[in-house]
Amino acid sequence: MAVLERDPATVTTARPAVSAKLVGPAFVAAVAYIDPGNFATNITAGGLFGFRLLWVILAANVMAMLVQYLSAKLGIATGRDLPELCRQHFPRPVSRGLWAQAELVAMATDLAELVGAAVGLNLLFGVPLPIAGVLTAVVAFGVLALEQRGRRPFELAIAAMFGVVFLGFAYDLATVGVHQNVAAGLVPGFAGSDSVLLAVSIIGATVMPHVIYLHSALTKKRAHHRSDLSRHTLLRSQAVDVLLALGTAGLINMAMLVLAASLPITGDPILAAHDSLGRLVGGGAALAFAVALLASGVSSSSVGTYAGQVVMQGFIRRRIPLYVRRGITMLPGLTVLALGLPTTDSLVISQVALSFGIPFALVPLVLLTRRRDVMGSFVNRRVTTFAAAGCAVLITLLNGYLIVAEVMGA
Repeated sequence: MAVLERDPATVTTARPAVSAKLVGPAFVAAVAYIDPGNFATNITAGGLFGFRLLWVILAANVMAMLVQYLSAKLGIATGRDLPELCRQHFPRPVSRGLWAQAELVAMATDLAELVGAAVGLNLLFGVPLPIAGVLTAVVAFGVLALEQRGRRPFELAIAAMFGVVFLGFAYDLATVGVHQNVAAGLVPGFAGSDSVLLAVSIIGATVMPHVIYLHSALTKKRAHHRSDLSRHTLLRSQAVDVLLALGTAGLINMAMLVLAASLPITGDPILAAHDSLGRLVGGGAALAFAVALLASGVSSSSVGTYAGQVVMQGFIRRRIPLYVRRGITMLPGLTVLALGLPTTDSLVISQVALSFGIPFALVPLVLLTRRRDVMGSFVNRRVTTFAAAGCAVLITLLNGYLIVAEVMGA
């Protein structure tokens, strides 16, 4: 991740300590990095290819740290979020096009979160999947309502559910144990087009496009600091926030893959992982897995709905009631549940769709953060712009390769 960038001419040598009260937005964003889409992609990858794609999770997490740092910096430097700045600085057709694809991405995001949480409810209480999907939407509204009471209660609630997921996988991994050479999975390599598809879906599940928009909105609310010194102090706090939150999310994602690689996985990967934990390790491990999946789905669903409001408000200056937005974006997920489609396969495909949406958020972010007239003393260093642009190019090339491989294999 890029280090703090500042203009020495505008910042004094005094450096106030980083405050814990300023930490929090990255944990809200990081919930999207451990959502049910991550469960599906990581567990499928571990079940099919063992530790082979562990390096993809590591690489995706490093890219995510850089991207989220830039998004946080944009909000701090400008007091505005990425969608608002796109509307201000890009031609109207471009801004409207970005908004349209962002709404499609929101549907793919909500599909994963709704389906995943519904599966968690089904595993825990036997609730039929379509009903569990509706219950998930209701609970997510309750969590989101905390944001109306101030940002801190919402952040703390999301961080608590983040902690539930972390503890669940820490318990499961400690119970199952690892008896193989995990480090071998950190050597880059693929094993055919199926592994490339999973790699793309892992990236889509990690470098989530809607969270690129959201993080700038979360930090702009803290940009009431007037001096460059206080804003740079805030940025240092957000850098720590990103390292802690996304570093922990990366460990959770790796634990998912390692756990799946250590279990016999046949059939639907998520259901098979839960069943294997119950049969081979015990009911406690299976319960921890299901609770983690439910907490992941509910928390990420709340964050996704919040991000959708940010996108619409920023790009087209419109707001619609949350229940209307929720009703629209949950339709694909409810359709999957009602038709009885394979849940994990549906989640994996939704994450591939997210990967195709990443460049549409990342390229505008890079273009804006490299402009001094937008960022002032927070403008990117050249190496930061180069690194972020490299991420966008790499993701685009992988997406293109996947399309070619699928067409040629058809």
